[in-house]
Amino acid sequence: MKTVFALRRSVALVAATLVLGAASTASAVTPASGPAARWVEALDRGVVAVPAVEAGNLVSWRLLANDASDTAFDVYRDGQKLNDQPLAGATNLVDKAGKATSTYTVRTLVAGKQVAASKPVGVWADGFLGIAIDQPAGGVTPTGQAYTYTAQEASVADLDGDGRYEIILKWDPTNAKDNAFDGYTGPVMLDAYTLEGKRLWRIDLGKNIRAGAHYTQFQVYDYDGDGRAELAVRTSDGTIDGAGKVLGDPHADWREKGGEVGSTDRTGGVVKADGTMVAPLQGRILKGPEFLTIFDGLTGRALASAPYWPARDPRTDAPTTAQMKETWGDGYANRSDRFLAGTAYLDGQRPSIVMARGYYARTTVAAWDWRDGKLTQRWTFDSSTPGNEAFGGQGNHQFSVADVDGDGRDEIVYGAMALDDNGKGLWSSRLGHGDAMAVSDLDPTRPGLEKFGAHEDVRGNGQIGSAMLDARTGQILWSTPAEKDTGRAVAADIDPRFPGTEAWATNSTTLYTAQGKPIDGVRRPVEASFVVWWDGDELRELFDKNRINKWDWKAGKSHTLLEANGVVASNGTKNVPVVSADLLGDWREEVIWHTPDEKFLRVYTTPHPTARRLVTLMHDPQYRVAVAWQNTAYNQPPYPSFFIGDGMATPPASNVMVRKPQ
Repeated sequence: MKTVFALRRSVALVAATLVLGAASTASAVTPASGPAARWVEALDRGVVAVPAVEAGNLVSWRLLANDASDTAFDVYRDGQKLNDQPLAGATNLVDKAGKATSTYTVRTLVAGKQVAASKPVGVWADGFLGIAIDQPAGGVTPTGQAYTYTAQEASVADLDGDGRYEIILKWDPTNAKDNAFDGYTGPVMLDAYTLEGKRLWRIDLGKNIRAGAHYTQFQVYDYDGDGRAELAVRTSDGTIDGAGKVLGDPHADWREKGGEVGSTDRTGGVVKADGTMVAPLQGRILKGPEFLTIFDGLTGRALASAPYWPARDPRTDAPTTAQMKETWGDGYANRSDRFLAGTAYLDGQRPSIVMARGYYARTTVAAWDWRDGKLTQRWTFDSSTPGNEAFGGQGNHQFSVADVDGDGRDEIVYGAMALDDNGKGLWSSRLGHGDAMAVSDLDPTRPGLEKFGAHEDVRGNGQIGSAMLDARTGQILWSTPAEKDTGRAVAADIDPRFPGTEAWATNSTTLYTAQGKPIDGVRRPVEASFVVWWDGDELRELFDKNRINKWDWKAGKSHTLLEANGVVASNGTKNVPVVSADLLGDWREEVIWHTPDEKFLRVYTTPHPTARRLVTLMHDPQYRVAVAWQNTAYNQPPYPSFFIGDGMATPPASNVMVRKPQ
């Protein structure tokens, strides 16, 4: 088994003594020499029970960052205590005599005395929780194309302050478009659901927000620290909030026209010799107002809006295609309408909203704060500003957020570049655009965090298809060659023989150690989209369509731990879950899929016991904000700020402040 030399960032060694806050505030005792404590959600125990993998039921619950070090637990089935001694280890228990009709309660003990008890929970007898969802009615485009709706990415947050997560689901129309293609789309819908299936609200983004993986990036997080989350998303004329109020001009239609049924309007179209018309701009949105809007998480009501930065073109609200081409690199909103979003602790204590536009050429990023009922801009970054030229064209189809320099404040790892917490360029590797990446302590034999990712522009970056970088400096630690676009890259500890994660990408069949050494005689896993902590050990498992697979490192192949019949993966060939995160129970991750009839979400949790005791990953701020940005464009799995894997060191105590609802 591997030996891990746990060299950590100095800030990670700071252990904070945490005290659960009062009803209107929260407090933490933070070392005077250390960074400020980060605000995190006040979560309940998240007790969940499912049929165990062998017999009986597995009962699982959260360990919280603000739990005292001597916190232990008692578990009761139908009022009968199941454990002889308080459970001071892993936060799960196999009840071999448990039945499908059993009910469980977990009681919390500190210094041997009971201080709290969870609400009773029943057993997910089918191994999953089904949540009914309300598919929006379909429609017809101006050119006569009918569309329906399909469930896509989601986020999770505590919208009502009860310590339980709600699900915020994006509905895409079936005619959603990649930016490279013209055509009309139906409007995007955002729904909020409780775990019991109650729909709290629906936001209709309207005809002036195009549908597709790159247009609607939404963030849901408690930005003002009141214990309840808000939603931040780009809006325009005709957006309808969760209370039914229309934002802006309800009659405005900023979509490019051409070829509508029953119309002779040929604006933006080209008539061919046979009399038919093509409209290269049809359905695209090249002008009109754009806003960043904050919505109340409980009601969906719009709270505040500000002009989205940057605009499509700085010179006019109605740019010509030539002006847009000069500004962004093309005149048909392919590059200018590539949006990204995330959440980051830029001041080291409170979360900020990060919204971005562009990554193939011009790259722009803006940070916003929602404080005391006001939306204000913290900083902006623009690669077209003199001195920032090295940061143009280096973005991914997503970005990651992490404290890469150990100063207690988050940086934005935008792909092949990074921005410091103050919005200044930190480094640019000049490796160019990529589709996938991971940022974490991928190699615990060296200090700090690493970034592993795939790259497309192999002609421009020296034929590099994937690379492992020092996340603080951007230094290339090792790389793999490629002759063409490398579409996927994955980092996960799947082989206990080598320290740190293993890494692989679709430009070769080789599986690499975290130090870049090929593992002899082993072909990489075919799974290359998503990873999940699922079974009882610290190795990570592989996600593939409707399955969770385990890598058999002895045989060099994977076998299936879970096949979830009756569900489908999201995002087409991107092959990702609706969302995956440590939503309930102990530190292992839940996976949410949707059913093909678009009537249900299904939440699956592990049936495997574990001996590892870890604080819920949702109280590790890097992991928590990764869950927030997971829905962005080409979804990536969340990673914590520390290494989880075979031979792992005990993680440092999280320097966090638990915020209870005001």
